Amino acid sequence: MRRVGGMVWLGWLIAGPTAWAAAFSVAYGLHGLGCELGWPAVNVGPASLQRVAIALPSLAAILLCLVLLARVKATLGPEAGIPRLGLWIGLIATLYTMAPVLVATSCGA
Repeated sequence: MRRVGGMVWLGWLIAGPTAWAAAFSVAYGLHGLGCELGWPAVNVGPASLQRVAIALPSLAAILLCLVLLARVKATLGPEAGIPRLGLWIGLIATLYTMAPVLVATSCGA
């Protein structure tokens, strides 16, 4: 197995936190847009369009972290330890910060 280092290793290291930051930023922006456009009043199945729009970036980040977790060992080999931890941090941070979307009210008075 070839040695992987430098920018490739750094990219893997920050992939999890970057996925979380991107999902959080997009969800935050969609929250404001949805409140302005009245999305909480529009139902999409059992949930409002507001909740669905905010949940989608979260689900994308979760899926990305899971896919990368499955591939990190094969790509980095023995150097995968710390980047794997970074992916776990991104996954857990996304789950923790986006979970309130499922239960909290949106667009307060």
